[in-house]
Formats: sequence, C-alpha cells, structure tokens
Amino acid sequence: MSRSARLVPAAAGLLALALTGTACGGGVHGTPGGSGVRDPYFPKAGNGGYDVTHYALTLDYTPGSRHLTGKAVITARATKDLTAFDLDLAGLDVDSVTVEGKDARWNRTGQELTVRPHDDLGKGETFRTTVRYSGTPQTLTDPDGSEEGWLRTADGALGLGEPVGSMAWFPGNHHPSDKATYDITVTVPKDLQAVSNGELTSRHTQGGRTSYAWHSAQPMASYLATVAIGHYDITSTTGPHGLPVLTAVDPTQAKASAKVLAKIPGILAWEELNFGPYPFTSSGVIVDRPDDVDYALETQTRPVFPGAPETGTLVHELAHQWYGDSVTPKSWQDMWLNEGFATYAEWLYEEDHGGKSAQQTFTDLYEDDDEAVWAFPPAKPSGAAHISDSPVYERGAMVLHKIRQKVGDDTFYDIIQGWAAAHRHGTASTADFTAYVEKKVPDKDFAGIWKDWLYGDGRPDHP
Repeated sequence: MSRSARLVPAAAGLLALALTGTACGGGVHGTPGGSGVRDPYFPKAGNGGYDVTHYALTLDYTPGSRHLTGKAVITARATKDLTAFDLDLAGLDVDSVTVEGKDARWNRTGQELTVRPHDDLGKGETFRTTVRYSGTPQTLTDPDGSEEGWLRTADGALGLGEPVGSMAWFPGNHHPSDKATYDITVTVPKDLQAVSNGELTSRHTQGGRTSYAWHSAQPMASYLATVAIGHYDITSTTGPHGLPVLTAVDPTQAKASAKVLAKIPGILAWEELNFGPYPFTSSGVIVDRPDDVDYALETQTRPVFPGAPETGTLVHELAHQWYGDSVTPKSWQDMWLNEGFATYAEWLYEEDHGGKSAQQTFTDLYEDDDEAVWAFPPAKPSGAAHISDSPVYERGAMVLHKIRQKVGDDTFYDIIQGWAAAHRHGTASTADFTAYVEKKVPDKDFAGIWKDWLYGDGRPDHP
C-alpha cells in the first residue's frame, strides 16, 4: 500500500546564496542544480544537476527525548557543471556541510537545503557531501490525511517515506527517479533494537548504547528506506535458494503474526515462479503495532505492516519487491505500475490457491460499478491526494487482466517477467511499459486497452 505526502513550500533560495557570497570558480562555469524535478504531483521533490550513487547514514536516536543526531555522507555524480545544488530536508537543524572535505556555504528555504561547494563541480565529476544535523524529526501529514516521515511509536520510532517522508530523517535527492545503494547505521539505547533494509553487517554495544549497521547492496529509492526502533522479536530463516529472511515483530503482535509469516518462503517461491528471480539479496518483514502505523508499506527487502498482515496483504507487499522496489516508477504519476501489479498479484495468488479466479474478481469489480474505481484513469490520478486511490490499485490490475485476456497466459507471463527483468533495479514510466508490451507482442493491437482502461475516463462500455 502507498501514501501521498504534504510538501513544505520551498524556493530555490538563490537570492540568499547571492548574499552569502560565491564559491571558488576552479575554472568551471556552471549553474545551480535547481530544486525539484518537476514531478507532476510533487514538483518540489528531488533535485536537479546530480545523481546520487550511495548514502551512508549514521543515526543516533533516543526515544525518551525524541532527539536524533545524524550524519549523511552522500556520494553523487554531477550531471552538469554545478555552482550549487539542493538536497531535500524537512525540519531538523543543519550543523555543518562539507563537499569533498571542504566547508560549503548553505542555506535553508522550506524543504530545500541549498549547498554551494567551495569549488564548483564539473559535469561527470563524482563528489561527496557530508551533512551533519540534529533535532526532533517530524511526522508529515499527506494530502490524503495519512502520516509519514518519522513516526513516534509506543517504544521507539518508525521511519516511513512514501512519497517524500524520508526527508524528515535524512537529507537527499528524494524522488524515485534517483536510486542509490545504502549503508544505514543506527545507535539506540541497548535495551532497544534498530531494524532497517538489507542485511545486518554488524552489531556493537558500548556505553549503554547499541549500534546496528545495515547494508543495501542493490539500488533503492529513498521512499523505500526504513528504520524501525523498538522492542522486536527477531527471527531468521531462509526462503527460496537459501535467501535470508529476517522478520522483526513487535512482541504484542508475535502470536497473531506467527502463522501468516510462516508463509513467506512459500509466497516468495510462488512469486519467483510468476514474476522471475527475486531481485534482492534478503527478504523479511517488520510488524509493528496497529496503533503505531495504520498502513502497510513496501519498504525494500523488509515491508512494514500495522499488526499481523492478512495473506493477501503479505502477497501484495512482497510482490512490490519486483514491481515498485526493483522496477521503480520514474514519477508519482506512474504509481499504477506499483499498485496495479501488486494488486493483480493478489488476484493471481487467490486464483492459484483455491479462491476466485482473476477473471471472476475482474468481473465482480466491473459489475459492482463502484464509482470510486472509475473516478479517474489509473495512469492519470486526479491529484497528489489520490495517487493511492482505488483506480490506481483495482483499475490498474484490470489493465493487466485485459492484457492477459488479449495475449493468453503464456505470453502474459512472458510480459510481466520480461518487464521485471528488463528494468531490474531501474526506473520506468507508463510510456515505457506500453512500448514494452507493444514490442513484445507486435501482432496484437493494444490501442483500445490503453485508450479505454489505462487513460480513459469512466467505466469502459464492455468488460
């Protein structure tokens, strides 16, 4: 499941930069990178002029005081000559910024942290920015009323970031079009645990505090990064091909979760059969209390759930590891490529496990004629508050079923497996998907499906 987020109004802050002086030229005649990548729904999300390749985050958090101390080392490559660049950061206090080890000028305007390095950066240059920061991380309220960012829990905290909530706990290029690898080290009081994405590489206790170091070797969009701090029952097992599976469950949810979480290896095996090889080097889940968070989210390798999940929800969030996490949308307008696929995975799983066929689910949705399903086309949500509404999920799944009807099962599974493989660890748009389908099956005409089901207004005349 996915959520939308409120953006703090921001500006580029170039006037403020002009007042603080200029950087040393170094022979480069560049321009500022610019704030925002002009996403159709979150235009201030992300930043121009560079691509991040790696985040090294070092966090220290005390739940009692709600104080976070952080250091973010961001390795990036300039995509043009730069005199300045922006990072997204909501709230928190910036203590210092360096670029390539030299003090950099910086200023804040809304969510924008604008950095002017001591030496201008040339196109193609790899550079390292270190931001030291601290304060009380914010919980952000989305246009649809849900909460993201840094959520306070009964015994700790939970970082959730879709679509831009991660900027509440670390500075970065917070748009799905810029993916990077991650190292996240979290230090907490020794009676607590800190769980994140990827694999645990070290655990060290000193002076009454324990540090947990997590490594994500495959690229990840920042909205899929998570940190869960609290008391957890942690269990390690294996999935298909010996895949490490780590589950972290709030003790109050352990009994209710045990039976469904035991299905993870089987679900992953079924999803590999249908979607192709699992795209990451570990899997698992985080289960927190329902009163701490009220939605599930497909955080990479380790989805988060509000209490014990139902089987369908578990199937959905694990399917996102292929569709959404490995193949990530280029913009938030492409959300149906996440949610339509994960919803259709639920239909397929039910079909293969003694429940309704996908055709029956499709027919029921069509005949029920729920206005919510037909409120807008899945590829054109009506606004930022609606990118997680029913058309993105259910009608998105109906698009996939229409493709299956047209091409037959063998070709359909070739399409969805090939799509996951072709864009593995990358980003893709709706236009990329429609072009892929048409190239994969050149003897079929998909124009009617795109026109009526993907981009058309209202319920199509015929199912």
